[in-house]
Amino acid sequence: MFNDLSEAKKFIEENGIEMVDFMMIDLIGRWRHLTVPAARFDQETLRSGIGFDGSNYGFAPVEKSDMVFIPDLTTAYVDQFMKIPTLAMIGDVFVIKRPDNLPFSQYPRNVSKRAEEYLKKTGIADELRIGPEFEFHVFDHVSYSADPESSGFRVDVEQAEWNKGFAGENLGYKVNNKEGYHIASPKDRLYDFRSRVCMQMEKQNIAVKYHHHEVGGPGQIEIEIEFGGITEMADKTMITKYIIKNQAIAEGKTATFMPKPIYDEAGNGMHIHMHLFKDGKPLFYDENGYSQLSDTALYFIGGVLKHIAALCAFTDPSTNSYKRLVPGYEAPVTVGFATANRSSVIRIPAYAKDPDKKRFEIRNPDGTCNPYYAYAAILMAGIDGIKKKTDPVKEGFGPYDFNLYDLNDGDKKKIKSLPQFLEVALEALKNDHDFLTEGGVFPKELIDIWLEKKNGDVFRQTQMPTPMEFDMYYDL
Repeated sequence: MFNDLSEAKKFIEENGIEMVDFMMIDLIGRWRHLTVPAARFDQETLRSGIGFDGSNYGFAPVEKSDMVFIPDLTTAYVDQFMKIPTLAMIGDVFVIKRPDNLPFSQYPRNVSKRAEEYLKKTGIADELRIGPEFEFHVFDHVSYSADPESSGFRVDVEQAEWNKGFAGENLGYKVNNKEGYHIASPKDRLYDFRSRVCMQMEKQNIAVKYHHHEVGGPGQIEIEIEFGGITEMADKTMITKYIIKNQAIAEGKTATFMPKPIYDEAGNGMHIHMHLFKDGKPLFYDENGYSQLSDTALYFIGGVLKHIAALCAFTDPSTNSYKRLVPGYEAPVTVGFATANRSSVIRIPAYAKDPDKKRFEIRNPDGTCNPYYAYAAILMAGIDGIKKKTDPVKEGFGPYDFNLYDLNDGDKKKIKSLPQFLEVALEALKNDHDFLTEGGVFPKELIDIWLEKKNGDVFRQTQMPTPMEFDMYYDL
């Protein structure tokens, strides 16, 4: 938004801004923030930053936790959800050193920036442009507990089919199980909500391609946005999730990006479309290639699929992620690529025919990822594939131009599958991460911390008895 402090100060004065809010990203992808009065926002803030405790963000041990946050003026935006006029901005984390502070190597934004710099150094391309699709649920109610003596959850949304027989005020028009795709009003009760969210996004310079109701009957939504670089789009991913969640709260609702919040319903993915450019020219198009893809594009695909199990540790980093990656819900389960095939991990959209629009999408990621790590990891896998000329056909990844959900037992044994559990993805990352550490993009220490944190999640989740276990085993 701003190029220098004088522009920011002028905007603050002309728009009656009273507070400046600084947004930081923790290890697992949640936003943290701190706020200063607008009058205290000065050149010293941009030069020396604001000190904070990095250990509470999951990055550093207590004895090495003093860090500083320096805001990025180009990311500034007016936070529409604050009653007091507030200018917010994302920023970067630095380790305190003399004479100059150093960028903290594990900080998510610094990782994605290094990935973009590494791409340029290879000479392969100038930028990877990506376009994520945001799928999420909007509920009228959610409650949950995970206590020693009681555990369970309950969600509700007025339009869900389970409310057909509700004896109170009920006007009908419920959405049946898995029948919500592009459903129209009056069954689509969330149209205006989606439009209000999109208007907020546009105000924050997030260009919306479209919005619609998704397959899941109980309030599942999709919003797709236009393309940008990976750090830019990671920033916009964070802002988009922030807008969605806060707009829902403002309207007495609640939004979640959980991959599988409802059993036997469609889950929430975050499909990511991507293509490479150099000197403004697209690198993924070849009129004579498979599905009009160039060798560069196919090698990129080869790298992604070669490392897909390890990538899942960053793109699908929750235990809930793997409850979505099952057959029958338009989520991928096998490792392969194809044209217009939503059952494959890599789908090449058949409608994207122009050279500058030729691309593919990766369909396994979901909204529980830290977008900076996830987008950077995908880019690093693609670069590795291009450098090593990893041919996805020779590697046995397809193309699979048929329904990968409908395979006989023999074919299932021939085609590799995605990890079925988070612990499998973590083990893959443990054994396959050299492609991430190339060029110093992902520090080895970060990978170790990530593995420790996520294995802790697995241990915690697997130790907890579940309601379904009571249903299956209580009387044995």
